Amino acid sequence: MQIESDCVLKFLEVVAARIKEQRDYLTELDAAIGDADHGVNLDRGFSAVMSKLPTLTGRDIGSILRTVGTTLVSTVGGASGPLYGTAFIRAGAATADRFQLSSYELAHALEAALQGVEARGKATRGEKTMVDAIAPFVETMKEGIEADEDPLIALRKAVAACEEGMRATIPMRATRGRASYLGERSIGHQDSGATSACLMARALLDVVEGRDAG
Repeated sequence: MQIESDCVLKFLEVVAARIKEQRDYLTELDAAIGDADHGVNLDRGFSAVMSKLPTLTGRDIGSILRTVGTTLVSTVGGASGPLYGTAFIRAGAATADRFQLSSYELAHALEAALQGVEARGKATRGEKTMVDAIAPFVETMKEGIEADEDPLIALRKAVAACEEGMRATIPMRATRGRASYLGERSIGHQDSGATSACLMARALLDVVEGRDAG
C-alpha cells in the first residue's frame, strides 16, 4: 500500500465533505458536554483548507500536511483547532519532502500526529477526549504493519479500533477539557472530538480503498 500526494489531497476533500455533512451532529454531541461549537468550528477550518487545496497540487506530502495544520490552528476556534492543527503539523514534519509513503511511513506519520495531540492537549487515554479514539487507531495500525500484516487489513482493523475507542467514551467520566467541569454529568455522552477523529480515520480508509468520496 502506497500513499501518494494525490491520495492525501483526496483524503482532505473527503474529510472536508464529511465534516460539513456531519457538522450539526458533531455540534449536537459537543452541546451535551462542551461548548456546542465542534462541528461548526471544524467545518470552518476545513473549508479554509479546501480554499488552499489548489495551491497544494504537486507539493510533497509534508508540505500539504503542514499547510493543513497551520490553517486549522489559525481558523478553528476552541481546543480542536490547536489539537488537530498540531496533529497535522507533526505528521507533516514526519513526511517532509516525501511524495509517496510506504505503509511503515504512514504508521510513523500517524504516530507523530498522536504524539502531537497528546503533547498539546496534555491528554492520555481514558480521559474522554479524541485521544481515546486516535490512540487505538494508531497503535493498531502500527502493530499490524510491524507484524507484516497486509496494510489494508491493518488499516481496516485500525479504523475498527478507532470506532470502538470512540464508543468507549460514552460511559467515561471526563477528566480533561471542557467536559471535565461537568464531573459525573459527563457520563453517558459520546465525545465529539473522538467522533470527528473516527470520521477522519474512516475517510482515510475509504480513500485508500478507492471508494466514492461523497
